[in-house]
Amino acid sequence: MFYQFESVQIDPGPNWKGYHLNDEQNGIDVNFIYGAKIKDRFFPSIGLGYLNFERIHGVSIFSEFEYSIFKTKFTPLINLRLGYNHIWNQYENGTGSALGEFGGGMKYSFNDEVGVYLKSGLLITQQAFIVPVRLGISF
Repeated sequence: MFYQFESVQIDPGPNWKGYHLNDEQNGIDVNFIYGAKIKDRFFPSIGLGYLNFERIHGVSIFSEFEYSIFKTKFTPLINLRLGYNHIWNQYENGTGSALGEFGGGMKYSFNDEVGVYLKSGLLITQQAFIVPVRLGISF
């Protein structure tokens, strides 16, 4: 995930310790997603994730909706992810935030059960805009 910029401008008060991702951290996430295919093209799912933004760790829980444009081995796809995450940053007990992501990508299916995908988009969370690049295996 590649940090872009803050989504809000804050007039700091006495207890302000900086933006939630105050060093403009890039990061990685590992997700486990469980869902069901509907008519070979629509994939609603729920997921859990581990987040690591260069020394700031966190967890996420989300629902994701993925739609494959064509019923072919190689197809473009669009996805929407909505959820919540919590990171342990410079604030006591960390900070929680809603997350929203809209993106697209390409998927290659080896057979009806196994495929690989590459997705990217725009993620808004923790007062920041982030561009995720995701590589995954679906089975």
